[in-house]
Formats: sequence, structure tokens, C-alpha cells
Amino acid sequence: MEIIIHGDKIKITSSMKDYIEEKLGKLDKYLEKSDNVRANVIVKVSNYIQRVEITIPLKSVILRTEESQQDFYAAIDKAVDKLERQIRKNKTRIASKQLKTDYGFALEEIEQDSSEESKIVRRKKVEVKPMDEEEAILQMELIGHQFYMYKDSETGKANVVYKRNDGNYGVIESE
Repeated sequence: MEIIIHGDKIKITSSMKDYIEEKLGKLDKYLEKSDNVRANVIVKVSNYIQRVEITIPLKSVILRTEESQQDFYAAIDKAVDKLERQIRKNKTRIASKQLKTDYGFALEEIEQDSSEESKIVRRKKVEVKPMDEEEAILQMELIGHQFYMYKDSETGKANVVYKRNDGNYGVIESE
């Protein structure tokens, strides 16, 4: 796996780089052609908090996690653990779709997660009303959800507004 490391307001030392490479190396066993895989790691510092973002784009899926800790090494450990958990948790979904799509996972190496398998427990139909982004944010806040689906009044396309971890908002636009 090729690992690209960027530091934002921090200089990445060789020991930090070695530690990242060692920990992400554990994920190689889950990937079929790990030589063709590129992992992007961004390390940020703000107010003595170390934030680590790891993104691993595969053929049909993207593995991504963020972790914030006061200690850089603890942040890396938790982030890699989260990625491993994501892979194990979704093994059955990946296996069932493996016939249709090649995700790039070595399924025989993935241990089944012992926790309960996630499943869809509720479906809901919503009327998608035309509105602008500000009105969609207001509607989302009024119902107390983390996201809200709406039809953009200018483009007429379905969009989703969501609340980000940093307290700001994001918009997912359909094509």
C-alpha cells in the first residue's frame, strides 16, 4: 500500500511516518492488490488536539475515518481500529455483492464481526419540496435530524443538506 502523508500545521517526523506506515500495514491483509492501493493520511493540529484523517479509495468503495485525540499515536491507533471495524462489519454486505462488483477485498482474510449485523429496520417516504439551502437547514434543525432531503428550487434536483462534525453544514447534490 502506498501511503501519502500530509501535515497541516504540523511537521511529520520520521517516527510519525514510520508509525503510520506500521499501523496501516495491518490493513494490507484485507486488500487483494494492496500494491495498487493508495492511502491518504492528513494530520492536523489545533489547540493541542491531534486530528487524523485516513482515506483509502478502492475500486468501488472508499474507506474513510477521522479521529481526534490529544496524543498523535492514540489518534492513529483509534483510526486504524475504526477502519478494521468498518471492513469486518461490512463483510457480509461485501460478500453478497462481490459477485456483481469487485471491491478489492480479500474476503477470506476478513473475520466476521461478532456484533449484530446491521439491517434496514425502517423505510420512510417523504415529500421532497422545492426550497433553497437556508430553508432546508432550518427544516432540518426544526425536526432535530442530522440531514434533510429537499428539491433545490433553482435546479429542481434532489439534494441533501447535513450537519458536519465541525458544526458547519454540507450539501450533497444529485446530478
